[in-house]
Amino acid sequence: MKIARINTVAASLCLAAATLGVSATQAQAQDTLKLGVIAILSGPGQPWGQALQHAVEMAVEETNAAGGLDVAGKHYQVKIIAYDSKYRPDEAMSAANRLVLQDGVKFITGPVGASETIATQSVTTANKVLTLTQGWSPRVLGPSMPYQFRVSASDLEFSGPLMNWVSQRLKFKKIGGLFPNDELGQQSSKQVSAVYEKLGIQTEIEMFERNRVDFVPLLTRLINQGIDAIDLDGNAPTTSGLIVKQARGMGFKGPILRSGGPAEQEILQVAGKEAAEGIYLYSPINPADPAIAEFMNKHKAKYGNDVNGFAPGYYDATRMLFEAMRRAGTVTDAVAVTAELEKMHDFPGIQGKLKWTGAERYGVNRQIDSAFYIMQLRDGKSVAVAKCSYTSCSDL
Repeated sequence: MKIARINTVAASLCLAAATLGVSATQAQAQDTLKLGVIAILSGPGQPWGQALQHAVEMAVEETNAAGGLDVAGKHYQVKIIAYDSKYRPDEAMSAANRLVLQDGVKFITGPVGASETIATQSVTTANKVLTLTQGWSPRVLGPSMPYQFRVSASDLEFSGPLMNWVSQRLKFKKIGGLFPNDELGQQSSKQVSAVYEKLGIQTEIEMFERNRVDFVPLLTRLINQGIDAIDLDGNAPTTSGLIVKQARGMGFKGPILRSGGPAEQEILQVAGKEAAEGIYLYSPINPADPAIAEFMNKHKAKYGNDVNGFAPGYYDATRMLFEAMRRAGTVTDAVAVTAELEKMHDFPGIQGKLKWTGAERYGVNRQIDSAFYIMQLRDGKSVAVAKCSYTSCSDL
């Protein structure tokens, strides 16, 4: 009798849904917003991928716990569909195809890397999928990719003020850089060399295949060419730690700086406190800021490890995306959401008041505009020493 009653109720629900012109499955789907994630969940770039995934999860869980995303009078529970890109363009492309063509996703956070982003942007652009990426290449932003936004500054934005500030204090004359032989490394090596040249500093460049672990031959060539400093640029965090460890192990005593993404924890873990002492690093956040400290504490309580510096950017960008959906009144029309996201100004993020910039450089306002910091490793801790805009840095 109970089974018959349940079947009768189910039939009534299906009939009601059919009367409205939708199936029971479709009626349920209208209450769910699918959010795609393409992250590096394995390999040397895993800390960045985890930063992306954890940040999106935290923003989504907060939204769902508050009753869901309220758009046009309807509440949506947000569901994350995540795939591992393994820091490889082919894997990122495969993930994008699954999200867009199989899962029906209209909004994606990721990929992290420039090569990955360039590989995926044909399918996301053609299908009008709004993408929040981090790819550090000028080729990931432009009028031909109208639905793609970058959630952190690239070296085009921060390398000039950072290198100027650091070089004035360290007074080096010839610097060596090691870069992965892919889109990120090829673009970054050109940008880094151009900035140092303007500062009157010579550069020596060595390229390597990603996933390499023995850097002694490359470091030997650089040291023999008379470098007096090393720039780690945007190498994967673990890779940067290996370079520092091997350079110091070879007896290199010159200054080391990182004009790329955050990697303090990994450098300290891999290279050790003594080898890492004094390194200057780019950071998108200041851990001493109260809003960032609160986020870091929540992250550690949830995941058991310290937050990577890129996580707050993904967290803020996800919340900006949700707000753009509210303003657009839709969770399906990525074109309308894109228009609302682009014109968003002074959004109250944990990184400060946020907006989009970049029209002068890229032809579209798709580059996040936020402050960044220069950190220095001192006695195993990361200390903020300067706060910067995209034009200059000031001592803290």
